[in-house]
Amino acid sequence: MEGTQLVREYLLLGLRFDRLVEGFVDAYTGDPALRRQIENEPKPDPAALAARARDLRGELAGIDLAPERVRFLDAHLVALECSGRKLAGQDVGFVDEVEAYFQVRISRGEEDSYRESHRELDRLLPGDGSLGERLSAFRKRDEVPAEKLEPCVHALSSVLRDKARTVFGLPEQETVEYEVVTDKPWSGFNYYLGDYRSKVAINADLGHRMANLPHLIAHESYPGHHTEHCRKESGLVGKQGQAEQTIFLVNTPQCLMAEGLADLGLHALVGAGWGPWTQEILGDFGLHMEGEQVERMEGALGGLISVRQDAALMLHHHGADPDEVSAFLQRWLLVNEARAKQMLRFLSDPLWRAYTTTYVEGYRLLRAWLDARPTGQGLAERYGRLLDEPLVPVTVREELAAAVPVVSRGG
Repeated sequence: MEGTQLVREYLLLGLRFDRLVEGFVDAYTGDPALRRQIENEPKPDPAALAARARDLRGELAGIDLAPERVRFLDAHLVALECSGRKLAGQDVGFVDEVEAYFQVRISRGEEDSYRESHRELDRLLPGDGSLGERLSAFRKRDEVPAEKLEPCVHALSSVLRDKARTVFGLPEQETVEYEVVTDKPWSGFNYYLGDYRSKVAINADLGHRMANLPHLIAHESYPGHHTEHCRKESGLVGKQGQAEQTIFLVNTPQCLMAEGLADLGLHALVGAGWGPWTQEILGDFGLHMEGEQVERMEGALGGLISVRQDAALMLHHHGADPDEVSAFLQRWLLVNEARAKQMLRFLSDPLWRAYTTTYVEGYRLLRAWLDARPTGQGLAERYGRLLDEPLVPVTVREELAAAVPVVSRGG
């Protein structure tokens, strides 16, 4: 099979999964005739889709595609095969499932490190009451009033967009439309529409805080998901003809890469001092943000990054009762029952149950990779590779082990 034909079959395979699970295709900007073809087919058999993924992997040996494209396709076909097996009712252990999807082997975090994070938070929040009560009061002061959420989102987006255009470059016609929604299992979601356009939904149910808002906008838009989609559509697809990049599939390695780079967006674009930077912007709306304190607090809370992944392991690997998992989340993340239940909703969703790993392990892996950049290479240049190249987690780990970046070639 020629490379062009194999890529076409890969796209058809991904689109067929979307017939089984709505939302499996997060974004598709390729040939609309392929989508129409799939819509006119009978509903596919998941076991047949798994077998097709296996067959396509077998065709990769000796294919006329550049090595990095072969590696990308191989990783994603492994993930699709696992999804097909799961949907066909085959028993796949949760840890094995996560590894097939995201090329990472997960395990429980260390509760001693969580205790240390709590001690640091205790030092940062002196006063009466339990740590949970003091943190809750601090978070309450940091909330964005509902009527000011949308204008604050637009203000932060405007400043981040200008910075992203200067640092990374963006197509002149790119644009992001924001809408505030409710009753969703996530805090924000980027719907990439193609032609350098995104719609970003912000879930108002969560009571957004000033501390989280710049991270959320950087994550979903600039320089996160929207910027990545734009850069890859312009470069990998438009200039290099890598049609496999026209589809973005849930529960594949590209998700771990995308969520990791998005979570590091504010770090790459603003960096240290983002707290006072945000305080100045939101001050124009009459909001008082404790910028320096917020930044220190978020640094300490970062030590609790593994707690949500631990909760997923408890739920799906160890078979823990949901109430036990909720109590675990409340204890270590210092959140109330309602917030823990919202997290459980995401962790329990059939499509998203493994997805928490993309945030936890994606951030860890890509932060280490950014920090290990060669002498003389700036952070923006290193981050730009995440926006522009078809990297997969295994490649990043290999580069980390070698501490020498691999120069990729188009093809």
